[in-house]
Amino acid sequence: MNPNGTISEILNHKGNNVWTVSPDTMVFDAIQMMADKNIGALLVTEGEKLIGIMTERDYTRKVALKGKSSKQTAVREIVSGEVIQVQPENTVEECMRLMTEHRIRHLPVLEDGKIVGVISIGDLVNWIISAQSSTIHQLQTYISGYPTT
Repeated sequence: MNPNGTISEILNHKGNNVWTVSPDTMVFDAIQMMADKNIGALLVTEGEKLIGIMTERDYTRKVALKGKSSKQTAVREIVSGEVIQVQPENTVEECMRLMTEHRIRHLPVLEDGKIVGVISIGDLVNWIISAQSSTIHQLQTYISGYPTT
């Protein structure tokens, strides 16, 4: 496992399930979907077009803390409009830098304008940990003289 693998490699490993909602979906239903799927963000789409991303943080800050009703607030009212996105050929390092600079935890992955997946900070951290474990095992095998199994 390459510690600076590509997003394509991560998607091949984790899968490319993408959960979306329309901007007209009620926030309550979007939060329920996140809970059911055990995810922290939903892509907001109109047809095939990505128009935003809704996160648990958006709900907390823009609905709960403002005393709004999640059953009477549409996703379009709280969605993060500026969507930082990546392509399958982007590297783990590039994505970590984007997430840090923009203080975000999820990145939609688009190829030729089409959504092909979503990666989270957790996906990147898991990839790096696995790559480091693999490197450590290879080095231990090299040092001890035993072939890898």
